[in-house]
Amino acid sequence: MMSLRTLLLLLYCLMYCGLTVNAAESSIEVIPQAVLLDGPESSDQLLVLLHQADGRVTDVTDQVTAVWAGAEIASVLPSGRIVPLQEGTSSLQLSAGSLSVSVPVQVTGIASPAPVSFHADVLPVLTRAGCNSGGCHGKAEGQNGFRLSVFGSDPQADHAALVSEGRGRRVFAAIPENSLLLRKATAEMPHGGGRKFAADSRWYRLLKRWIQEGMQLDTARQDEVVHLHVQPEQMVLTDGASRQLRVVAELRDGSLRPVTAESEFASNQDDVAAVDSAGRVAAAEVPGEAAVLVRYAGHVTISRVIRPQQEKSFARPAENNFIDRLVWDRLQLLGIPPGQPADDATYLRRVYLDVIGTLPTAREAREFLADTRADRREQLVRTLLQRPEYATFWSQRWADLLRVDKDVIAPEGAVGMTRWIHSQFAQNVPFDKFARQVLTARGSTFGESPAGFFEVHATPEDLARATSQLFLGVRIECAQCHHHPFERWGQEDYFAWAGYFTGIARAAQPGGGKKISGGIGKAMTHPRTGLEILPAPLGQPRTELPPGADWRSDLAGWMATAENPWFARTIANRMWSWYFGRGLVDPVDDLRSTNPASNEALLDALAKHLVDLKFDLQAFTLTLTQSAAYQLSSAADEGNKNDDRNGSHALWRPLSAEVLLDAVSQATGVAAEFNGWPAGYRAIEIWDNKLPSRFLEVFGRPQRQTVCSCERGVEPSIAQALHLMNSEYTMGQISSSQGRSQKLADSGRSADEVLDELYLCTLSRFPTADERAAMRVAFADAETPEAAIQDVLWVLLNTREFVFNH
Repeated sequence: MMSLRTLLLLLYCLMYCGLTVNAAESSIEVIPQAVLLDGPESSDQLLVLLHQADGRVTDVTDQVTAVWAGAEIASVLPSGRIVPLQEGTSSLQLSAGSLSVSVPVQVTGIASPAPVSFHADVLPVLTRAGCNSGGCHGKAEGQNGFRLSVFGSDPQADHAALVSEGRGRRVFAAIPENSLLLRKATAEMPHGGGRKFAADSRWYRLLKRWIQEGMQLDTARQDEVVHLHVQPEQMVLTDGASRQLRVVAELRDGSLRPVTAESEFASNQDDVAAVDSAGRVAAAEVPGEAAVLVRYAGHVTISRVIRPQQEKSFARPAENNFIDRLVWDRLQLLGIPPGQPADDATYLRRVYLDVIGTLPTAREAREFLADTRADRREQLVRTLLQRPEYATFWSQRWADLLRVDKDVIAPEGAVGMTRWIHSQFAQNVPFDKFARQVLTARGSTFGESPAGFFEVHATPEDLARATSQLFLGVRIECAQCHHHPFERWGQEDYFAWAGYFTGIARAAQPGGGKKISGGIGKAMTHPRTGLEILPAPLGQPRTELPPGADWRSDLAGWMATAENPWFARTIANRMWSWYFGRGLVDPVDDLRSTNPASNEALLDALAKHLVDLKFDLQAFTLTLTQSAAYQLSSAADEGNKNDDRNGSHALWRPLSAEVLLDAVSQATGVAAEFNGWPAGYRAIEIWDNKLPSRFLEVFGRPQRQTVCSCERGVEPSIAQALHLMNSEYTMGQISSSQGRSQKLADSGRSADEVLDELYLCTLSRFPTADERAAMRVAFADAETPEAAIQDVLWVLLNTREFVFNH
């Protein structure tokens, strides 16, 4: 049944017409078209928009003049927020220049207001004031003896903490003004969190009235709010522009409740668009797109903000495939010009490092740079995908994510699991099959299988977090203790997902290791309510599963499929991040509505393409690397120098620790030595994630303690620079009598020929004329050719061009 509030709102919308007034082909619009304020602490947010003749929309909310045509029953604040003064019906005239619009206003519930709801009124105020955040009373141990559930996730416990705990001092019904809740929040008493609101504010009056009414815990459920709406859902902000947001909660009975004042706002890209605590969004310096998060009563939504660059010419490049069309569309919308195409030398080095984690040799570089075939780049990638280094490099990446840790699964287990991953990439097993095999693994953790994954993650809770993040890009761990602050997931979703892993048995084997098998699962118990929660995929209804069956098979049947809303998008996003340096969704394992992709149309198209390819990662790699977007230069210009999200130019990406170590070894001609390993092994071939190596530690080798890709260190540091410049290891590699320097010195080649060789084996290109002239000085000044070669090689190894993929 429709509520009285909604009926009155509809009635007033019908009674008043002409709400948009035209003048000289411009018009002014107000949202909402009618205002209903119900209760002394209610409020609404007006949005006043100027629609100009050229199609532009300007927010003039804070610039209009407000005049009452009847009784002044409400007050309009400078921000456009309207609050009640007295009951009645009136009309508000809003004017901007010669344009005006009338808004009907009704105020009810002042003389006899409805009781304050703890769920719908008090908790949102505590949340908006930050009282129940993780940095205040919402943290696990509380603050100064007062503990609230995070974001009001446990209303019963919060009510008890306010009313019953603290010897009843926090709320005092006889004299509400003396309640600690009010005195500390207004800073009348010392308060570590500072003043949260003033003594004459709406929130103060609301909490005071709740205390006066007896501090009731109403029976309304927290999920009375079923959906959150924000206006506008999408906006375009040019230089210096700003717009106000309005937030409305849709309740279970179908009614709408304005909640802008009680909502929280945050931008995911403050350098593109910033938002203040009142919901005013302003364009910042960097062009791009931002998502403004809006949160209220455990629900979240976003308003998307396009911040285009002004007065930049856009020359649309040619397209190689669908990726380019969608990237160019995005750049054109944002006014960001694309860079120039990369030359063959840049593409060669980039694609070698991206596909096989290995530098091209000087001979391979010469051959490719001399190739005149029109399809030479495509043929190069096809060749690289068949090389053994491809499976080696990608198996190491996935060993990191699957946490192949020898300290947990023993060296035998690490060897077996690494070999299994390697075999999957060597055989180009479709990724959906790869994921299903991981999810349903059985057998010995010492065998060549992914069974060790279930020893690394030894509890249903661990497995719930790891599998959702790895294969769905969903970080559900927050929901283990409280409702996810940025998503729809609650504790019920978390434990329903974890229930799939309750039947896993881990039996010790006589020869070592454990035997993983799927036993009889059971429903998990909600930690707060004590109720049993049946297993269910994320976002799906809970159902009874067959007794005695391995429930993981049902989960895999849902997860690793084309129909799954996250699976294809997650792996497509991961692959994009590996080849382009940044995910369309960033972080790559945090796909949620409040963290949208920088190019949603492109991510959708990539996911569909991956499904069409039947999850063939090699074919998908070919599509990525043959796009004109992938083949752009990393050189930025004035028009795109601030862009690192939209693909206007290639990004500079530091080489991973193992790849860089192998690159140094290959460039110097001296193989690295690994303790206990035969000579000739490369760093990307090492399965031992704890192998002592100062070089790998300094350059950020992950310890495989988490499935998060963020564990691998990618930020350059002073220690890294010093290690390459003067460490005993680096200097020993360069000066080795068995290395490249000595061999070139003994080769009888001219200085120019030696320079060509050194540049090709490090930077995969020939030196420029200026570089050649500068380096010739080293040969002229050095006492011996060998010393000159060592100096030049040292310089090249310490260039940004060598240490980064670009």
